Amino acid sequence: MRYDETARNVLGGELLPCSLDPVTGFYRNGCCETGPHDLGLHTVCAVMTDEFLAFSKAGGNDLSTPRPEFAFRGLKAGDRWCLCAGRWREALDAGMAPQVILEATHEETLAIVSLGVLKDHAAA
Repeated sequence: MRYDETARNVLGGELLPCSLDPVTGFYRNGCCETGPHDLGLHTVCAVMTDEFLAFSKAGGNDLSTPRPEFAFRGLKAGDRWCLCAGRWREALDAGMAPQVILEATHEETLAIVSLGVLKDHAAA
């Protein structure tokens, strides 16, 4: 179920799902959609790496440890996940930015990161 059927990706096309296994997104619908309650701007569809997961954990956001009480199995390298645009930018500045799926990255990301930079980090 999409939150916003009109959501666009950073390339100007329809926003495609990021991941249904694990289910990601602020609205837990598989898409990196955003809305008025998403203060973190969870708009970047990123492919997890061990390096990024360690970086995120060291920064206080442990995405790799399972949390069964929240039905969260923990992420591993290769999983796709909707990251906060600001956190992705922090990882970029630290040389730890994971690759992004442009077609599944919401256009609101462009307020934080330029399209050129995103294209430089696009997954093949």
